Amino acid sequence: MLDGKQILVTGGTGSLGKVLVRRLLSGEMGTPGKVIVFSRDEAKQHHMRLEYLQRDAATDDVIYENFRNVLSFRIGDIRDYASVAAAVRDVDVVFNAAALKQVPACEYFPTEAVRTNILGASNLVRAIREIRAPVNVVVGVSTDKACKPINVMGMTKAIQERVFIEANVQCPDVRFVCVRYGNVLASRGSVIPLFQSQIAHGGPVTITTLDMTRFLLSLDKAVDTIFAAVEGGLPGEIYIPRVPSSRIVDVVEDLIGDRDIPMEVVGIRPGEKIHEILVSEEESFKTHRRGDYYAIAPMLPELLGKGDEDRAFEGEFSSASNLMTREQLHELLAEYRV
Repeated sequence: MLDGKQILVTGGTGSLGKVLVRRLLSGEMGTPGKVIVFSRDEAKQHHMRLEYLQRDAATDDVIYENFRNVLSFRIGDIRDYASVAAAVRDVDVVFNAAALKQVPACEYFPTEAVRTNILGASNLVRAIREIRAPVNVVVGVSTDKACKPINVMGMTKAIQERVFIEANVQCPDVRFVCVRYGNVLASRGSVIPLFQSQIAHGGPVTITTLDMTRFLLSLDKAVDTIFAAVEGGLPGEIYIPRVPSSRIVDVVEDLIGDRDIPMEVVGIRPGEKIHEILVSEEESFKTHRRGDYYAIAPMLPELLGKGDEDRAFEGEFSSASNLMTREQLHELLAEYRV
């Protein structure tokens, strides 16, 4: 599907971006003509470039020998229209993974979150429209925090979803879709690396509250969702993986195992929810099953299809329901125990 395509990955040096780039280079979606990593951190780009340059031959991750010519790096800022416009000039597909995603940081610097998460998305849409870029697909990466948001990160991501959805009206020849999912295990800034460090130092392991729950999925499952949206997402739809959830205290207990390491309840951080929601009750009326995923139809009537798909939910899709058993959680966390 992506054979010969020029692909731009904004935020390509982040946890998700790096796995997405690796999967794109693997050829599972077709052999791309070019994969461009676009970000503003030159140090991360340098280290990522070295990782690939040090491969002496094709590997399981990179299955063709000319990947050095396929993978390229571009310094730029999603907040800056000129650098975005230059980046999309000859691009066919855009994956927008650039984001400010730390909940407390966004609470203390809300304007910065607006500039990256909202204005950055708007810059992409504007550039594609104004320079008539050859882009035919854009995938925006969102979060469960965008559903009934109570924090700045979620609020800005919710508006980002709407920016991309409305872009289908502005740019009818481009298909804009979004993906929305929960906590990605072991991604940069997630709780798993923090718990691992605290356990390695003998504790205490800090948790916010005993009844907090979260949706959990791997980085590869997050990329699976992105690829599913590319393959099957209709203009303006939001793709959501069908994933289980867990109490965070159960995650900690599984990682600790039989070691004598204490836990400490420290209280909820600024902007945090007890439970997250992937599909709200209001959205459930226009949410449909698509294999292993759910698709939320767009709000705008210009983008609605025939509406003949079965409704997937009678209520909201919350992390408080569909909790994993201890056995399922133990299997999911196998590679993260220290």
